[in-house]
Amino acid sequence: MTGPSGHGRPNPNESGRSPGNRTERSVNRQPQYLPPESQGQPPTAGIENILSAFAAIADDLDLDTVLERVVSAACRLVDARFGALGVIGPGRLLRPFITVGLDDDEIARIGPLPQGHGVLGLLITEPRPVRLADLRRHPLAYGFPAHHPQMTSFLGVPIRVHDRVFGNLYLTEKRGGADFSDADEQLVVALASAAGIAIENSRLFDESNRRTRWLEGGLDAARQLLGRHTGTHSDLELVAQHALRASQSTLVIVLRDLGHHRGLICEAADGAGAEAHLGRRVRGAALLRDLTATSPPALITGTDLALVLPGTAAETIDTALCSRLPGEGERHFLLIGRASGTVTFSDVDHEMMRSFTSHVSLALELLRAHRRREQEAVFGDRDRIARDLHDVVIQRLFAAGLSIQTLRKYTADAHALDRISAVTTELDATIRELRDTIYSLRSVPQAAPSFTSTVFSLVADAFDGHDLEPVLHLSGPVDSLVEGDRADHLRAILLEGLSNALRHADAQVITITLAASEGQVELAIEDDGRGFTAPARASGLANMRRRAELCGGTLAITSSPGHGTRIHLVMPVDVRQTENAQGWR
Repeated sequence: MTGPSGHGRPNPNESGRSPGNRTERSVNRQPQYLPPESQGQPPTAGIENILSAFAAIADDLDLDTVLERVVSAACRLVDARFGALGVIGPGRLLRPFITVGLDDDEIARIGPLPQGHGVLGLLITEPRPVRLADLRRHPLAYGFPAHHPQMTSFLGVPIRVHDRVFGNLYLTEKRGGADFSDADEQLVVALASAAGIAIENSRLFDESNRRTRWLEGGLDAARQLLGRHTGTHSDLELVAQHALRASQSTLVIVLRDLGHHRGLICEAADGAGAEAHLGRRVRGAALLRDLTATSPPALITGTDLALVLPGTAAETIDTALCSRLPGEGERHFLLIGRASGTVTFSDVDHEMMRSFTSHVSLALELLRAHRRREQEAVFGDRDRIARDLHDVVIQRLFAAGLSIQTLRKYTADAHALDRISAVTTELDATIRELRDTIYSLRSVPQAAPSFTSTVFSLVADAFDGHDLEPVLHLSGPVDSLVEGDRADHLRAILLEGLSNALRHADAQVITITLAASEGQVELAIEDDGRGFTAPARASGLANMRRRAELCGGTLAITSSPGHGTRIHLVMPVDVRQTENAQGWR
């Protein structure tokens, strides 16, 4: 039933519903909850009918099913041809709007479903039963949409949950052409009272299920982060995947704050169109600046969405919840968005999102602490080696050099004296080299930032002052696989490739992809610039190839005039290193 009640914009999700997402829908069937022989009987003779209706709406705890059964039972109860139930949502609009008696083709021909204006909105502003002999003659009624079926008699009753109006039940076109009677109104009011109880039970059951999904999602994410030994996803990619399933949202993204007022970048994403948003930079940091690790999630709607959603996500996402992931060091924000027409964010979502972020943040902190302990163990070994070299090896070499020098007083042979000088000179050179080695071992920073942090900083610095926006895709366990000399060589190749593209390519888009998988790490730098056949200066490209060889990798550079340039590095890694780095020993 759509009626002369004001129609809103089309709902992009009108075609159906996904798990956990309630949308406007039509049910074109005769309700099966009352015995067939009761059809056509007067309401006063239908006490069994209303008892059967009560049983029908209380037979299931799923809220969507309960709402559909309420409408169907009401139609059967008073012999109405069309029925609808509008849930009062944000802005006092009817979302969702459930209909009975119209099939999908009729709904499509009529157009957008009502949002709660006109006669239908009367019950929102004045929540009491309304019974009309001719719907079209009411002062608030205005023209039926084209292809709308005939609707004359009308009965509207509010559905209350405790003292709050949950929604409204609308019935039209009593079969046989008669008007709805006072007895019909009393029966539907009684049904609405029972429906309020059933809806409240369903709502509590739905909230319980939501809490369970959120809790299980957070625990599963923490378990996988701490317990996995192999994997193809980064830590934040796992967080996004579990958040999408736990929240049953449309899109989940993880934003990294680049710092120094350089905005945010989408580091991980999952859900509808996630690939289009990965690696995109946005400038909504000011909007989230006051969001601390202990702040409740922020509800973002309207024009603010365009500031914190990369790419075209703001065109499909209606509302979003954003929460900062607690933890030291880098600032990350978890954002979950839902499309128009889906279930709105409730107090349960606000509460459980905080619980989810607490679980995953604790797991990430433990994982960082574990990796830091491994790093400190390596640094401790380097310190011990440096001390041994300084306190033992160098002293012994020095003593050996002095002993050799004393041999001069025992011989006058020129050849022997030359040999003594040569040996002592060689010992002095060895001692100097050992001192340099000791210095390099002790100069390693004890608390080095993660490799991905240095990559994000390098890219942000390289693009600072340029009109171009970088597109940076990171995937896989990069931090676990790239360290030491390999990390230095990879950063140098990345910086050289970006410098060349920014200075010489005259490109519109530069995309950086860094992917880690079992056995190798790949880096690709692509631009859509002018390209080249033979570069004027080949020293930079030669340096990149040399660094690729030093880390055992291969570097391929492909370019042609007018078709841009692609730099592709493939670097092997030790699989055993991966297994040790991604789990508890």
